[in-house]
Amino acid sequence: MKKLLIVFALACVTLSSFAQEADPTLKYSVATNSFWSNWYVQANANWSAFYSSQEHGKNLPISPVKGFRSAPQFSVAVGKWFTPGIGTRLKFYGVWGRSVNSEVKNEFKYWDLQQQVLFNLSNIWCGYNPSRVWNVSVFGGAGIDRSWDNKQYAMAYSAGLLNQWRLCDRVSLNLEAGLLYKEHDSDLDVKVPGPEDPLGWSYHESHDIQFYAELGLTFNIGRVGWDKTPDVDAIKALSQAQIDALNAQLADANAENARLKNLLANQKPAPAPEPQIVKEFVCPAVSVFFNINRWNIASKKDLVNVKNMAEFAKENNANLKVTGYADSATGTPKINQTLSEKRAKTVADELVKMGVSRDNIQTAAKGGVADLSPVSYNRRATVEVVK
Repeated sequence: MKKLLIVFALACVTLSSFAQEADPTLKYSVATNSFWSNWYVQANANWSAFYSSQEHGKNLPISPVKGFRSAPQFSVAVGKWFTPGIGTRLKFYGVWGRSVNSEVKNEFKYWDLQQQVLFNLSNIWCGYNPSRVWNVSVFGGAGIDRSWDNKQYAMAYSAGLLNQWRLCDRVSLNLEAGLLYKEHDSDLDVKVPGPEDPLGWSYHESHDIQFYAELGLTFNIGRVGWDKTPDVDAIKALSQAQIDALNAQLADANAENARLKNLLANQKPAPAPEPQIVKEFVCPAVSVFFNINRWNIASKKDLVNVKNMAEFAKENNANLKVTGYADSATGTPKINQTLSEKRAKTVADELVKMGVSRDNIQTAAKGGVADLSPVSYNRRATVEVVK
């Protein structure tokens, strides 16, 4: 038994060490999703080896492939991931067991219901990556074991290692290895040895153990995946840069105004033509930012500067140009082109809501670009005054 435990522990450590490294360009922080997101169901077929307390002292072979120990089983589970690294599931195991007291098959029926907590080591160690193919998770839990034949209940505990290979967004292939530790004798009523008991069974305040390996599928239901948290610091930094640029232009305008006043004050009195005031709006392009694969505006605060441009355009019948962008690091060129068109249309619609005539708005779409760093800055639409 000790050898089996050692082999199982080494297998867990070895498989965990091969967890995929996430692509640094795809790792990102995520926001907590709603309760109804990231649910899943699992269906598995497994092969189990039973180690019963009745065999103590009988020196039976411990090989898990012995026919008197092993039998096919199945399991089903329903669960939810609360974060990319932590989840839970309710799992049912059953139903053809082996009560081992000699090298003779002693079949019985049972079920085991476990509430388990899962830790996705790939996401915890390497960061969340929605396109990762291989995820490795460890789990542990507790529940109850029921022998149908002998009408006995026992507390049971579980632990193991779950490997999942992503086939598509909705389906993954499972390869799981684990054990069930069952308190006392969960599989059979044992008796004190006596003349009427030729098998010589003895009562043990002990436990039964069930090792298993299983193969199956996970089906994701409802909303799948995690939203990226907005890069608030980056947005604030970019907005501050725009404010600084406007302040610098205002300072230059004030200096020019002072120069002209001084020039006029030093001129000789003479009839002068009526001064012509030219009103000009000087401003760099204003940016509105979006989350990955989205065309709804991430923060309504971005519309403050857009509203100032809209007021200028209404007062002066000026033309505005809205240009949409997507980042080339994610998505195909076709998807990025469509995404940039939708982002430009979203901002143009906001300008119309602010009172700007649709005839005074031009739109353009640049598709996927890598103009700015970090790449999240490229998920934007810009608004500028054009002649």
